[in-house]
Amino acid sequence: MSDIIQLLPDHVANQIAAGEVVQRPASVVKELLENAIDANATSIKLIVKDAGKTLIQVIDNGKGMSVTDARLSFERHATSKIKTADDLFALHTKGFRGEALASIAAIAHVELKTKEPNSEVGTLIKIEGSELVKQDVVATPTGSSIAVKNLFYNIPARRNFLKSNTVELRHIIDEFHRVALAHVDVSFVLHHNENELFNLPVSNIRQRIVNIFGGKTNEKLVPVEETTEVLKIKGFVAKPEFAKKTRGEQFFFVNDRFIKSSNLNHAVNSAFEGLLRSGTHASYFLYLNVDPKSIDINIHPTKTEIKFDDNQTLYAILRAAVKHSLGQFSIAPVLDFQHDNNLDTPYEFKNKPIAGIPNIEVDRSFNPFEVGLSDTPRAKKSNSEFKKATPPDWESLYVGLESKSNNSHIDIPQLEFESEVISPTIFDETSIEVKTNSFQLQAKYIIKSVKSGLLVIDQYRAHQRVLYETYLTQITVNESVSQQLLFPLSLDFSNNEIEILLNIKSQLEQSGFQFKALEANTVEISALPSTINQDQVQLVFEGLINDVENELTNSCFSQTDLIVKSLAKSLAIKAGNTLSLEEQENLVNSLFACKEPTVTPFGKKVFVTLQLDELDKKFN
Repeated sequence: MSDIIQLLPDHVANQIAAGEVVQRPASVVKELLENAIDANATSIKLIVKDAGKTLIQVIDNGKGMSVTDARLSFERHATSKIKTADDLFALHTKGFRGEALASIAAIAHVELKTKEPNSEVGTLIKIEGSELVKQDVVATPTGSSIAVKNLFYNIPARRNFLKSNTVELRHIIDEFHRVALAHVDVSFVLHHNENELFNLPVSNIRQRIVNIFGGKTNEKLVPVEETTEVLKIKGFVAKPEFAKKTRGEQFFFVNDRFIKSSNLNHAVNSAFEGLLRSGTHASYFLYLNVDPKSIDINIHPTKTEIKFDDNQTLYAILRAAVKHSLGQFSIAPVLDFQHDNNLDTPYEFKNKPIAGIPNIEVDRSFNPFEVGLSDTPRAKKSNSEFKKATPPDWESLYVGLESKSNNSHIDIPQLEFESEVISPTIFDETSIEVKTNSFQLQAKYIIKSVKSGLLVIDQYRAHQRVLYETYLTQITVNESVSQQLLFPLSLDFSNNEIEILLNIKSQLEQSGFQFKALEANTVEISALPSTINQDQVQLVFEGLINDVENELTNSCFSQTDLIVKSLAKSLAIKAGNTLSLEEQENLVNSLFACKEPTVTPFGKKVFVTLQLDELDKKFN
């Protein structure tokens, strides 16, 4: 039998490896930024075009590479980070496998310019699809500049699976945030399509968080700090009242490396137990330092998952540290039998001098039970001091009362009383008879009797369908009705979130919103659709941003369709809301007036019908 096993060519092996390393443009951003960090760069600039599909360029002022190193960096498993297997358990750098550049070069056009500090000239290398196209000497600043163009140009199927520019840019920004938060001693700049999205100078952790997520974030942060022999924790958690519907602002860093850990996340959530509203998630920025020998980070291709030697101990320490911080800053109640806050001196009176002690005179000879008290000098003195002034003509106030009291009959028709104006009604109240054949079950379903049996309607899904068609008509036909706010409403968002809102501003204005972006990460809303209350605006905008970032569903035909679906999802009547008989009938009638009442905008079933035959079988 002939041999059928053969070694793959290098370019094919690199493309297969690229499938693990490079899943989308954000994967390239992560690898290039981490390489710049490992090169001891203090200033890093990221330039992106078309959400990374056309260009991803990282420029740093690190230590650069020699000619030989520059060429070897694109070979598989070429790395300067480890020399023996034991080095895998004592890692202090980001990358160590030596697969990133080789995988990237296999599926893109790569151009590298690099120069060491002591060299007069640098090196230029161009690679396309793992093939070296050009290697030359070039004048370039100290450090490295690597540009990745036309990602997945030779794998069209992979390129077609990429999401829209908005979604891919969201992933790029997420990776940028993770690296920038982990290294506050490095300045970062991010440009997208010639627009500067972020400019982060060297700062401390709190300032870096504020620079990324907006100035209003500062008041939300509660510091967390704990040092033990096993673990050192520092960072911040957000106050419970600022909890969000999404998990976007949850960051764990272990030895300055971003990680995801369901175990550690559960520890933080348990510390917030009883403080968060239902359906919300706490925000946190926590930095953990542990012995590199006690963790294994080589268990996932993206290196975002870490295996700890002692999960239980870390869980307990982290939970206790967060809970202690919440209690220490009066976010959560604490039990302290040594201290009573009610006895604290108010801050404004702490250093104020004590006023003179008031003099109180007491008549020790006074006896309230003594007979003839009114004749005593003291009593006379008291009466003269405290007796109220009597009006001179007080007797005139009672003139005529005696004569009226003798008359037992009062002429009632002459009396006039104030009463409400009775407005005429359209219907005769005696003839009104409420007729309804529907009722609400568990504040979730509407049960309605029909000729063939029972109709069971999901009120949340039904309202989604009604709102979807209503808003779609308003936006497309431009017949929306806005209500102007007497006092404009101000909401705080990050730079990227404001950018997303401005991108969909025209569609939102057609649906009835009117707003503008102000300085300091603030959006001012001056008008709302007539169907939305002010207390719903924050929820609606957060839902919109989240849905646009993550492409609410693949079934959306356009951005307008996505916005309408997001509005319908956020504003629909949720399960648990009790509806009156009139509201039930109105919802049912509005549902069956829709063009497609059977399914939600997301393709889910709105109602089911229980036939009489099915009910009869239940009793057999």
